[in-house]
Amino acid sequence: MKGYLLGFVIFIAGIPTLMWWAAGMPQVADIPLIRMLCASALCLAGLALSVWSIIYMKRVGDGNPFDAMGHEVDPRTKHLMTDGPYKHSRNPMLSGTYLYYAGILIALWNLWALLVFAILFILMMFQVRSEEHRLETDFGQEYLDYKKRTGRFF
Repeated sequence: MKGYLLGFVIFIAGIPTLMWWAAGMPQVADIPLIRMLCASALCLAGLALSVWSIIYMKRVGDGNPFDAMGHEVDPRTKHLMTDGPYKHSRNPMLSGTYLYYAGILIALWNLWALLVFAILFILMMFQVRSEEHRLETDFGQEYLDYKKRTGRFF
């Protein structure tokens, strides 16, 4: 449960708040309607993909998503997931989060917010590589085969 709460606080609320702050805290009313509609569609699609991935991870992987740079926050997944949202992406939860942030970037339309996203992206690549190493250790050849046929994000 800690992993879900931490994930929400950091990735769904915290990072977008930091992006908004970096953008100069614009008022929602100042965002053009077409940008707000496009941003909302991307945010909803991203959140839907992330939630689907979390539910699938809990049910099929029998574990939780929050593994911070090799430090277990909640029990890790016990089963390798290669179907559902994991059929098309090895990291669908993160792909969904990136779609969510893309929506926020469209709404904010600001280079400082983009810089926050770029820094986060770089940091998350370290996390992804750490997680891939763990999955190779935990699942061996099964993960290596999955890695060959499924892209990291799309």
